[in-house]
Amino acid sequence: MRGERSGGRRRDPVVKALGPEAKSDGDGPSTWGALRDLFGVVARSDAPQLRLRVTGALGLTLAGKGLGVLAPVALGAAVNRLAEGQPVGAAVGWSFMGLAIGWAIVRFLSAATPQLSDVVFAPVRAAAQRRTAAETFAHALTLSLDFHQTKRSGALSRTMDRGSRAVDFLLRIIAFNLGPTVVELVLAAAVLATLYDWRFGALAVAVVAIYAVATFGMANWRLEHRRAMNAADTEAAGLSVDALLNYETVKSFGAERRAAESYDRALETYVSAALKANSSLAALNLIQAAIMNLGLGIMAVMAGLEAAAGRMGPGDVTAAVLILISLYQPLNILGFAYREIRQSFIDMEEMLKVTRQNPQVADAPDAVPLPRPADARGAALAFEGVGFRHDSRANGLDGVSFAAAPGTTTALVGPSGAGKSTVVKLALRLLDPQQGRVTIEGLDARAVSQESLRRAVALVPQDVALFNDSIRANIAFARPDADDAAVWAAAEAAELSAFIAELPEGMQTRVGERGLKLSGGERQRVGIARALLADPCVLILDEATSALDSRTEAAIQKTLRKARTGRTTLVVAHRLSTVVDADQILVLKAGRIVERGTHEDLVSAGGEYASLWRKQTRGARKPADA
Repeated sequence: MRGERSGGRRRDPVVKALGPEAKSDGDGPSTWGALRDLFGVVARSDAPQLRLRVTGALGLTLAGKGLGVLAPVALGAAVNRLAEGQPVGAAVGWSFMGLAIGWAIVRFLSAATPQLSDVVFAPVRAAAQRRTAAETFAHALTLSLDFHQTKRSGALSRTMDRGSRAVDFLLRIIAFNLGPTVVELVLAAAVLATLYDWRFGALAVAVVAIYAVATFGMANWRLEHRRAMNAADTEAAGLSVDALLNYETVKSFGAERRAAESYDRALETYVSAALKANSSLAALNLIQAAIMNLGLGIMAVMAGLEAAAGRMGPGDVTAAVLILISLYQPLNILGFAYREIRQSFIDMEEMLKVTRQNPQVADAPDAVPLPRPADARGAALAFEGVGFRHDSRANGLDGVSFAAAPGTTTALVGPSGAGKSTVVKLALRLLDPQQGRVTIEGLDARAVSQESLRRAVALVPQDVALFNDSIRANIAFARPDADDAAVWAAAEAAELSAFIAELPEGMQTRVGERGLKLSGGERQRVGIARALLADPCVLILDEATSALDSRTEAAIQKTLRKARTGRTTLVVAHRLSTVVDADQILVLKAGRIVERGTHEDLVSAGGEYASLWRKQTRGARKPADA
């Protein structure tokens, strides 16, 4: 059935897949709260001629409902006129023809006005859907590192997609189907009771009431089946996205069959839940059909008895039956609408859970732009008693203090897990310290805007992630307004220009998903070019040459030494030979700085750094001795 796979949303599994962030308020919005959110989106959708379009669309919809009730009355009058004129004369024929043509025109208008209403309101729905999707996407990007490291990309994508489509559906159904259907029921009952018999109006109301109660009860019973089905759907989507994003790892371990079997098991769970949902849907449809046809039969019998008694004409019988049949059309939509509205509220609720999460790292209300140093000397960076502990780790940073003077190079070395990457994230303000503070140019990093701070700080990570776009677009991502000359200069500085020149499409060569069409060294050089194009005050190199061969590494190190001129540089290194010229070297172990000084001072001290140096230089000499 339409909407069975994409209509609903489970709760807890999605929230778990999206990952933890700051706690949101409450478990979710009430129906009225969701409606307020929905109409709030419409109000700020910036749709063209918003008020005029909403008013016009509602007017056309209500007019169509009114005409739909009047059309059977016109046809009934035509049939009565024909029956009264036996034997049929020319005047009766023309009269019948006029009434019949009028009935056809009214019926056409009742069918055309909802279409016109949809055309008028479509820009508003589209603008609201776009606004919702854009706001959710933008908010998700502002959420903190923990959220993005814990979430499942497939689950988040589904949440945003379903939520934005739910906004479109709810606007279309609630404003232009559900509300007008209630108006049509009132009009139909009034016409039946006024023109014919009050019992006809009561029957129409009773049929709708019984239909609604049965539909709501069955729909509530089916809700858990739909949630289970969508939970399995989301799980399968998450597994497929994970496997496709990490296909190299899957292939490296020969795990294609295992990944496919995991996906198949998730699909098996989905199919089982979908069968239950579809079976319950068939049961609901059967009950609805029984109620509707029973009501129609009773109406036909009652009208026939009235006609036999001479209190109604044959046209009146036709009109009464047609009014009830016309009322059944929105009743069908009512059943579908209730099911889908419930699911759309769940979809929108899950999307709103993302938008209600508060970032752990956010700009202060009085945040100021970070001023760029007047002279080309770089920016002063300092850690003052900084402490930070990850939830998933026993150890974290503990009382880390150091100062990187403008234009100097500070190296961070130490074993894996010592806290080097955490220092980098704190310097970029991807994390906020739990104790102490990080300052740049004497300002607390929490007191300046994140945008200005990250314009002043550039990172070359160990594993450079690229967009599935051209080489030029990836380099220029740091400065989209850069001209071709500046992009080429950055590529040349990163020893990348010769490689690009050999490519058939040059700078316009697409790099593939996450840049996987390039080698690790080529990706790293693109990352270096991107950082150099940003022209930062602080340059952070997190194992920036780890994927390069010795010859290219030597050339890049020479380039990076030039790039460090006039900039404060923070270097994370495992190979100590790459940081021997650093102005200060910080040795981290278990989240603490255990040694600091220049290369010569630390080697002479005979401590942790000297031990690491001896191990690496001994390992480097062995192949030569052999």
